[in-house]
Amino acid sequence: MTGPTDSQDRPQPGRTQVICGGSAALGDERASGRDGAGAGGGRVLQTQTMRSPLTVAAAALALAVVAAPTPGAQAPADADAGRRLAQAKRLLEKAPLIDGHNDIPWRMREQKPRYDFDVFDLRQPRPAPFHTDIPRLHAGGLGGQFWSVYVPGTLQGEAAVTATLEQIDAVQEMLRRYPDTFEAARTAADVERITKAGRIASMMGMEGGHSIDRSLAALRQFSRMGVGYMTLTHNVTLPWADAAMDAPKNGGLTKFGEEVVHEMNRLGMLVDLSHVSPDTMKDALRVTEAPVIFSHSSARAITDVPRNVPDDVLAEVRKNGGVVMVSFVNGFTSPEGGAFFLKRKAEQTRLKALPESTAAAISAAMDAWDKANPGPQATLSMVADHIDHIRKVAGVDYIGVGGDFDGMDTVITGLEDVSKYPALFAELLKRGYSDEDVQKIAGRNVLRVMRTAEQVALKLQKSRGPSKATIDMLDGKAGPGAPAATK
Repeated sequence: MTGPTDSQDRPQPGRTQVICGGSAALGDERASGRDGAGAGGGRVLQTQTMRSPLTVAAAALALAVVAAPTPGAQAPADADAGRRLAQAKRLLEKAPLIDGHNDIPWRMREQKPRYDFDVFDLRQPRPAPFHTDIPRLHAGGLGGQFWSVYVPGTLQGEAAVTATLEQIDAVQEMLRRYPDTFEAARTAADVERITKAGRIASMMGMEGGHSIDRSLAALRQFSRMGVGYMTLTHNVTLPWADAAMDAPKNGGLTKFGEEVVHEMNRLGMLVDLSHVSPDTMKDALRVTEAPVIFSHSSARAITDVPRNVPDDVLAEVRKNGGVVMVSFVNGFTSPEGGAFFLKRKAEQTRLKALPESTAAAISAAMDAWDKANPGPQATLSMVADHIDHIRKVAGVDYIGVGGDFDGMDTVITGLEDVSKYPALFAELLKRGYSDEDVQKIAGRNVLRVMRTAEQVALKLQKSRGPSKATIDMLDGKAGPGAPAATK
């Protein structure tokens, strides 16, 4: 989920989230061939009788008609596009296609009644604002999905833990409700087995370390429940890790933050670096013993927003063997997103400086500003540009996709919902990507990361047991500038 303080997210009903440096609407987190007419079939045989003025004029007219554009003139281009799309669908089925981030659990939480699959039956086509339902998942060729069990960063302590448990319960209920479509997966081998059976392999990702309330025991319990990755922060800087969209307080990871990464490595949980600050990215890459992921981020060199990945970090991802799963969020994708982010941040800073400023007043004013200042509109081709750039800097082995569907209000032109994945991969084929490249980006790269993380975990579990460390032990009290941990 892009999150209420990302420039890309939808508003979160009933929640106020005003974060220093944050952005709530950067746009929302929330192709031709030449016609060959006239060749061959346009030939006219001239005889003696055709040399009269009338017959010559008739012949000229016939030639003009043959040479003129016809409704079939675009057939070669259309046929190429159709072939690429069909080819992309075949490749996604083989790969399989695995998406790093989908927020349908939070979308279901927002509905009234909450989490009710009887009222909001995913077997049926769901109208807007839903981006996800079972018919469209099948149309998009999805083979595996990390379902986000996101809760907003404004929830802290026990409230964050409870809300995360409710999100996990919703995913488990979704799997129970639709067993012919979804099946829980814990390993790369599970994903391959489930997709071969024609179902969607379902994993979970926690979106923010606030969900564990500074407790490694809580982290371990979430792992046992099937959570496959944890994003180290959402949009709020934690006592042990700095977020991209908030003011830094730790210079990256604290000692406890490093211990969180080590314990995730031991558990086999993927370390997700979307949403974290560049310093946190670098610290995590320095201390991790397994490949990392960015579950839904793009290239900062193209769209200069803090949520994207800088080139120097992309180079480190290559060394680490991780994967950057490119997002489908307008404000992270359009090259105009950086300028819009700065414009919006300036307005938020101005509002905070007003004498009568309150959190509620700022939130209301920014909602009005967002309506009056829609963010940039991105296209499918721009998403492919981000993939091109990451391939250039890191390599094709380090790219995936993480759409962030149902975690944003506005959608990219050409990637409006989960049925549209094949169109993106058809665009990559058009740009000269090989069949092997397409399958790597679609899912094989992230399967490699999962498999390597599993191997690292088996090795680490033989050499050390669960960490007993606390934030008080490693950082002193509850971390820089933070209140004491809840006992």
